[in-house]
Amino acid sequence: MSKAGSRILQGAREALALAKGEADESTYQVHVPTSVNVRAIREKLGLSQEAFAARYGFSIGRVRDWEQGRSNMDTPSRILLLVIDKEPEAIERALSAA
Repeated sequence: MSKAGSRILQGAREALALAKGEADESTYQVHVPTSVNVRAIREKLGLSQEAFAARYGFSIGRVRDWEQGRSNMDTPSRILLLVIDKEPEAIERALSAA
């Protein structure tokens, strides 16, 4: 097996062990990308800037600034936006329970 194939197989084994609860979670780190495409997330959800801001608790000015590259995004906002992108229903459930 090639070196790349071996690494892929090892990664799959580690992911399976983690999913089964058999791995030491303290050895894994979360990767948060340095940028998030807010416009793509918003458009995927079919929301205007105003509706997106209102639904997820952002100011309209902040959403506009992010989309136009006028403002840097802090880490918590990037994390929230990633969750909105991957699991929007989870965010809606959490916010409706508040």
